[in-house]
Amino acid sequence: MPDSKTVGVVGLGYVGLPLAMAFARAGQNVIGVDHDPNRIRQLAHGESYIGDVAGAEVALAVDSGRFVPSCEYQDLTSAESVSICVPTPLSKSKDPDMTYVADAMTKVGDTLMRDQVIILESTVYPGATEEFVAPLLESRRGWRVGREFHLAFSPERIDPGNHKYALADIPKIIGGVTPACTDHAVDIYGRVFSRTVRMKSAREAEMVKLLENTFRAVNIGLINELAMMAHDMKIDIWSVIHAAATKPFGYMPFYPGPGWGGHCIPVDPFYLTWRARQDGLEVGFIEQAGRVNERMPRYVVSRIQTTLNASKKPLNGAHILLLGVAYKKDVADLRESPALSVIQQLDAAGAHVSYHDPWCPTVKQPSGMTLNSVELNPELLSRQDCVVILTDHSSVDYEQVILNSFRVLDTRNATSRVEGDFDNVERI
Repeated sequence: MPDSKTVGVVGLGYVGLPLAMAFARAGQNVIGVDHDPNRIRQLAHGESYIGDVAGAEVALAVDSGRFVPSCEYQDLTSAESVSICVPTPLSKSKDPDMTYVADAMTKVGDTLMRDQVIILESTVYPGATEEFVAPLLESRRGWRVGREFHLAFSPERIDPGNHKYALADIPKIIGGVTPACTDHAVDIYGRVFSRTVRMKSAREAEMVKLLENTFRAVNIGLINELAMMAHDMKIDIWSVIHAAATKPFGYMPFYPGPGWGGHCIPVDPFYLTWRARQDGLEVGFIEQAGRVNERMPRYVVSRIQTTLNASKKPLNGAHILLLGVAYKKDVADLRESPALSVIQQLDAAGAHVSYHDPWCPTVKQPSGMTLNSVELNPELLSRQDCVVILTDHSSVDYEQVILNSFRVLDTRNATSRVEGDFDNVERI
């Protein structure tokens, strides 16, 4: 029988492991299930592979018995609730790939216990919990949602590298398939999160997540398009953004960059556009933002080429050093990073590419090419035809970069931290 002091978490990645630790800190016993035996071995030894989770915290949770990592779904039979935190990527045609959700729910369904609460945290399209997940679970035991077991959606709001907001302090959106499902999920997450926000349905909760990240995706696309326009007009877009941000109302600053990245923004809006198309609805605004953001890595390469051409240097054969390959600063997260596309395009053009990133020691490309981070020093910088700042990691000495590099292309405005005007620096 499920134990009211025990919860389960399926998928111990960037979302699941922090959630498991939050439950353990709140005094809950946690059974963490993941298909990767290497992850389970690391966790059992008190080691963490997630930057936002300290190994010492994992070790304490394991040693105290609060956290039991496992590869076996059967171990979840004692859990009052099971939170599903598996990936929901896109297919090559940018349709939702629900393979991981289907696999997890099938296995959870096979061990489902009466009165258990199943909570999906993975980003899905509106209606997925009711239309896709509920029938799948019901088919395993012949039970009905809201009667023999409960089902809710509660979108993850993880922001890797953000130390300003603790996970438990971020309001938790919860929407059940039935009102009773919502009640049970709110009761469980209320033990961990300082505030829970009840939605009228799972469908509404799913839409909250998509709204949050579509808002960001569209505004990033807007500022990236304006940045390209401003460059052609010989306008400093960074100065314009800074000035606009002095308005105390009606404006929120977004910043250009080499492209979008991470586990949410490049993916979530397409879950919404896919679902809209199923209903015959047009969502051109969102799709246009996607096109702009996806072409930014190519725009960065074209700017590198233009910078080199100004000194009569071809891209083919040029030595290019990339500073930062993670999708955002001060994290070791390469998911959907625009740097990967930049590397691929530069390599295809015949450039000699190297990179420095204190957070990402190795980059493996789909082509099979593997690059290792190089040590940053004045001699290395002086040998480069162009140094490109793709991620503005805090630990990089940008004054050293400027003073020892022949050309610098800054896609993140990182060089603004160094006082003075420098002829060798261009900003996107």
